[in-house]
Amino acid sequence: MMSEKKDIRALTKTELREFFVSEGDKAFRGNQVYEWLWSKSAHSFEDMTNISLETRKMLEDNFVINHIKVDHMQRSSDGTVKNAVKLHDGLIVESVLIPTESRTTACVSSQVGCSLDCNFCATARLKKMRNLNPDEIFDQVAAINQESLLYYNHKLSNIVFMGMGEPLMNYNNVLKAIEKITSPEGLGISPRRITVSTSGLPKMIKKLADDEVKFNLAVSLHSAIDEVRSEIMPFSKAFPLKDLKESLEYWYAKTESRVTYEYVVWKGINDSKEAINALVKFCKYIPCKVNLIEYNPIDDGDFQQANQQAISDYISILEMNDIIVNVRRSRGKDIDAACGQLANKKS
Repeated sequence: MMSEKKDIRALTKTELREFFVSEGDKAFRGNQVYEWLWSKSAHSFEDMTNISLETRKMLEDNFVINHIKVDHMQRSSDGTVKNAVKLHDGLIVESVLIPTESRTTACVSSQVGCSLDCNFCATARLKKMRNLNPDEIFDQVAAINQESLLYYNHKLSNIVFMGMGEPLMNYNNVLKAIEKITSPEGLGISPRRITVSTSGLPKMIKKLADDEVKFNLAVSLHSAIDEVRSEIMPFSKAFPLKDLKESLEYWYAKTESRVTYEYVVWKGINDSKEAINALVKFCKYIPCKVNLIEYNPIDDGDFQQANQQAISDYISILEMNDIIVNVRRSRGKDIDAACGQLANKKS
């Protein structure tokens, strides 16, 4: 019975060099293959044109490249591009290219589905099936970089881990993927242009700080009142705001890096003056900024975008308290742009 071929991208550069030596070849051949895999994002061994046909056949006999495939793409009238990405085992995740006048941003997934239960999120309707491997995360970024070059004539400028899944519940693979994305031997994107967004797992936020990561941290907050937050995000009952506050203070003490709070304002849920004042108080703990996000509905009436007056109240009171606030308008309204919508359709 033939053994299953190993995904070659699971090997380090050192392991690739050692493999070639064991096959009676030169160690530098491993460097060449590594460059094709990561810097050039080769989809197949046939792409490796500076390597002999005999060597490519040997690689084909021993390994596979489990590359992603963009199975379905939607383009919005505002320029947003949404990909349904098929993995080697047939499962689907999503990635999005978000263009503005000055930059293009990739929003990528870290898990197939999600094990958390945020009531407003389409991805929460998909059970968590598995974590993504580092190469599968890397491939999403590489694919969107190609789309950025094709449609906007410049390289990808920013990356946000705000797609499907909770990145900090796939901690090791996410960090390995970021290492490849930022490496000069990979895509060479600065870690300062990468933001990892978490729903707020205090233990893992502290681990990020201890590991001295260089990328930015965002927290999906949505309420600074425990009772309200646990209604919106039931899992957060196990992670009360006092624990989240402590972990963020630890993060800032270690990294001196400002945190971004992602915050959707919903009608009748968190659009009161009490909710605004609670957010102001929470923002005073460490240097931060707030992104108020326009809600992209997921086909039911439980969560509705708050009216403009509530948004204006948030902005004016936050600014009055010297808190940086930005409004993020919803993109891709004419396509399935809410996280998890396209995968729900494809699954």
